[in-house]
Amino acid sequence: MSTDNSANRARYDFKKAMEEIKNYRGRGTELISVYVPPGKLISDAMAYLRDEEGQAQNIKSKTTLKNVTSAIDSIMARLKTFNKVPEKGIVIFCGEVPRAGDQTKMVQYVIDPPEAITAFLYRCDSAFFTEPLDGMLVDKKFYGLLVMDRKEATIGMLAGTRIQVLKHFESMVPSKHHQGGQSSVRFERLIEIAAHEFFKKIADNCTTCFLDNLMDLEGIIIGGHSPTKDFFYNEEYLHHELQKKVIKPLIDTGYTDEFGLKELVDNAQGSIADQQLSQEREMMQRLFREIRKTEGGLDAYGEDDVRHCAEMGAVDTFLISSQLRKYRCNCQCNSGHTFDITVDDPDLPLKCPECGANAKVLDSKDLIDDFFEMADTYNSNMQLITPDSEEGGMLLKAFGGIAALLRYRLE
Repeated sequence: MSTDNSANRARYDFKKAMEEIKNYRGRGTELISVYVPPGKLISDAMAYLRDEEGQAQNIKSKTTLKNVTSAIDSIMARLKTFNKVPEKGIVIFCGEVPRAGDQTKMVQYVIDPPEAITAFLYRCDSAFFTEPLDGMLVDKKFYGLLVMDRKEATIGMLAGTRIQVLKHFESMVPSKHHQGGQSSVRFERLIEIAAHEFFKKIADNCTTCFLDNLMDLEGIIIGGHSPTKDFFYNEEYLHHELQKKVIKPLIDTGYTDEFGLKELVDNAQGSIADQQLSQEREMMQRLFREIRKTEGGLDAYGEDDVRHCAEMGAVDTFLISSQLRKYRCNCQCNSGHTFDITVDDPDLPLKCPECGANAKVLDSKDLIDDFFEMADTYNSNMQLITPDSEEGGMLLKAFGGIAALLRYRLE
């Protein structure tokens, strides 16, 4: 597997695990979260858990007592498999969660955090405690966005595929026509003073939004009406550190509000080609071009077609929706037939497609992880496509979230 595939898979697995963990709720305060920072001895963490297990004997509810002690025992058993705490620490979530009816099941997640854990923490509650990890889900690298004219300005950021509005404000710059008995020269002077103050306000707000995060700021993209945006940049209103981050050329946009930010990102794709949003759109537009070729293009879509092309070694890049929530299961029916199938929920009853007999799941894995493994096996690239763009939404709705660009055509 390529380095990019490995990094993308690790990030996907982390995000998916966090999504699942946040959705669990216990029937009582019996879901346990343990954060062990690097440098802490495994033996010290074990001693703390044994003490908590002793304290749990005071719980009045027998069911809650059993569930809490079982979760602590499970966490300690997992910690015993480590000789020392990993370099970024380790996080374990464990507890009994409800299933259908009155049933419960034990869940356990062992998380390798993207960033170092800073403190030891034990929490027993009705929900898993994820707050220390939540910030690690946010894309650290971002682009600053600014669209402006003399009437209004909007400051935003592009992180991954997400466009966020940070500031929006209107100016007090008068329109360019005579008012009262003022001379035209004096009135023009007042307009320029008001514009100057407005530009200073824009620059000050950019400083507030971006300067403290300079290390993570990939660049600043400025858009709006000419010649206003060009004057703002050329006169160097921005803080000198931010001025150096401005990406040229500046972009013409028809809007200077929230819609202007979206227009700015669309028009600046060449400048932010390394950003996920642009890369995803480029891949999807390439897929659409291949599909439109009357003689047949280098494309495949739908799970069965993409799997067949992969097994033939023809897939160059898998295009998989990051919103797929399915499982690839290896199953066996009561008659002895084995088969692979993709399902929404591996816990639901299954029928053998060959004979119709009841079947049980022998093994299951997340469908996206299954495609990552196929990419590794066949030396293919893997591109996860978010549904944030029109193209990404089309992949999920029209193609079932699964498509591919091919190395060569298959007859």
